Amino acid sequence: MEHMGNNVRATIEEVEGDVGELESRLDKLVKLCIGMIDAGKAYNTANKQFVNGVRELAASSNKDEVIESSLAKFAESLQEMINYHTILFDQAQRSIKTQLMAFVKEDLRKFKEAKKQFDKVSEEKEAALTKNAQAPRNKQHEVEEATNILTATRKCFRHIVLDYVLQINVLQSKRRSEILKSMLSFMYAHLTFFHQGYDLFSELQPLMKQLGGQLDQLVVDAAKEKRDMEQKHSTIQQKDFSNDDTKLEYNVDADNGIAMEGYLFKRASNAFKTWNRRWFSIQNNQLVYQKKFKDNPTVVVEDLRLCTVKHCEDIERRFCFEVVSPTKSCILQADSEKLRQAWIKAVQNSIATAFREQGEEAEKLDRKSSTSTGSLDSGGEPKEKSLKGESALQRVMAIGGNACCCDCGQPDPRWASINLGITLCIQCSGIHRSLGVHFSKVRSLTLDSWEPELLKLMCELGNGVINQIYEARREEVGVRKPTPTDPRQEIEAYIKAKYVDRHFVRRPSDEELRSKVVSLSKQEKRLSGCSEHLPPRPPPPTPKLRPASNASVRSADSGIQNSADGSREMLATTPSTNSLPEAEAAEVPPMAMPATLPPPSPCKEVLIFSEPKEYSPGLQLYWASCARSLPDMAEALAYGAEVNWVNVEDDKRTPLIMAVQGGSLVACEFLLQNAANVNQQDAQGRGPLHHATILGHTGQVCLFLKRGANQNASDIDAKTPLSMAVDAANADIVTLLRLAKMNEEMREAEGPYMQSGDETYQDIFQDFSHMASNDPEKLNRYQQYDPPQRP
Repeated sequence: MEHMGNNVRATIEEVEGDVGELESRLDKLVKLCIGMIDAGKAYNTANKQFVNGVRELAASSNKDEVIESSLAKFAESLQEMINYHTILFDQAQRSIKTQLMAFVKEDLRKFKEAKKQFDKVSEEKEAALTKNAQAPRNKQHEVEEATNILTATRKCFRHIVLDYVLQINVLQSKRRSEILKSMLSFMYAHLTFFHQGYDLFSELQPLMKQLGGQLDQLVVDAAKEKRDMEQKHSTIQQKDFSNDDTKLEYNVDADNGIAMEGYLFKRASNAFKTWNRRWFSIQNNQLVYQKKFKDNPTVVVEDLRLCTVKHCEDIERRFCFEVVSPTKSCILQADSEKLRQAWIKAVQNSIATAFREQGEEAEKLDRKSSTSTGSLDSGGEPKEKSLKGESALQRVMAIGGNACCCDCGQPDPRWASINLGITLCIQCSGIHRSLGVHFSKVRSLTLDSWEPELLKLMCELGNGVINQIYEARREEVGVRKPTPTDPRQEIEAYIKAKYVDRHFVRRPSDEELRSKVVSLSKQEKRLSGCSEHLPPRPPPPTPKLRPASNASVRSADSGIQNSADGSREMLATTPSTNSLPEAEAAEVPPMAMPATLPPPSPCKEVLIFSEPKEYSPGLQLYWASCARSLPDMAEALAYGAEVNWVNVEDDKRTPLIMAVQGGSLVACEFLLQNAANVNQQDAQGRGPLHHATILGHTGQVCLFLKRGANQNASDIDAKTPLSMAVDAANADIVTLLRLAKMNEEMREAEGPYMQSGDETYQDIFQDFSHMASNDPEKLNRYQQYDPPQRP
């Protein structure tokens, strides 16, 4: 090596040049990768804003179910693609930026250090050669010194050259593996990205095809509708409206408690006596008007029972009439004589109706042994809306086994199956979504809103509980649980075998099933009666004797009829007697109760377990629902229990009705999420809403109304849930039922008052949902309904 030829040095210099060019190109590639990732993040940010715009458009299109549902589904799919893009850019950062940058900083740095050592020892060897050549012949000590230095330098040079050549060979070999490995990883990331996108849009394609067919029909229908409208427009222009002004200007017997509404001119009480055109309405024994439909109504007459109405002929304007109350007089003008007569008649009818209702109320209160203590007390606490994002994530992830994906073990899952009660990674969530909602309902733990009862359902189950059921025989049959790195096809096959075919569920023997059913039927003393497992009811304070005003005691019956805004105020301001301090208990407001209240009556429908003809998973689900045991309910469904199983030996009751009897809001939510029929009736014609009303379970009533329960259904005694709640004087349930009915009517109505209902309706139901899930004792204040005893 000490006599390195020109070829060797030329090769080293060529390699050094190649390494310099490689470093330059790798630096450039890393910078381009960083630019690509930054551009991708900017694209994702803009894409998220676009998806949010689609969601807002869907939310604003709630009157068109097709647009709302389709846009919501499209937004969900586009959000999935954003998630896939994020994963792709993260992989690019790991494979290109991080890996190649490490190669440049570590391996190329070692090569440069070796080159420095090589250059340094080469210079030292050249200096030693020069010094050796210059040593004079006659000076023996200088010759020896120069020879020794040259020998030592050559020895060091040989070692450094060997190390340098080794470093060159290592670098050449590693360059190939590092570059190909990083690029191959990047290409596989693209492959996964496009596979995920293909699977996602394959699921969406049937909906897109369906919408395409609907759009073709919509174009045809729109053209036909345009021709019809043009024809009607032409007909209307030729029509004489002189006799139809009454129909065009006001509504009689309108929905939502409005007896009459329409435009009137109102004379101001100022010195100028100006006339202003306003929208007037008669509702709930009041005369009110609005300047704009979105304004809060201004009350002209508080109580029509104290008023009279008469023609007003002593002023210059035509068609005027006067409404006179004990405190003021209001002069109004209609647009025609027919309208004036109609308004006068409507006011007179409202006065008569108000007096008739007052008499009925007094008669009804005489038959009552107690009165309502008022509406729900919100306690002045700030409302807690549906949980979203990190709050839901933290609570669900704290449950045993939920920190990893239920099916493949991927850490930090961000998705959940709400009907199974498990957490999932993004890949497994896509597979679950492809199974269909009858097997798994997928929701994001960070992107979606979570209602309190749904969050409690997730916390009652969890990956540990569900895997004990659905993977009980996995090791026994010799099937390996997949890992996150396994191919998607293998994970998908495992999930289908687990949840669709249920290959790993251990079926119970007849004796095991019998033992389970008997055990569930005996839990918490359920054999003695359903009243024993209800939350304790504190005895109400005994108020001072005070005559009850008619207006106050009507709250239990008329509830929120004054309008949704009035209900909101009632909920926010009326305290419960249960929440009053002892010093204040003696001074109950005019919503007075009788001097004494009888103790709550026990439920008449005693749950007695009798030996059935046959033990089945449906029977296990039946008693597990009553026992409030969600793991046993999930186990029964895994065994093949029908969620709407009917117990023909027990009045044709269903598991959902038994969950009502058990008093568990979460058990009801679990059954509903697993496709339980919220309107299925028993042999008495009573559905879950009837039973929840009978037992005074306000939270369950709220849940069933949100899930589409029919509040107009009657039992065999022709009793509806509302009539039961009114008979029991349960103002909370009356409020919920009337609110739901009002909201339903607002959706169907085409009048001017429909704008203000939905938001208030949602707010009040969210208040009830929150209290039912987190403060159930606040809802537990009323007697249960005592249904009539049939012979």
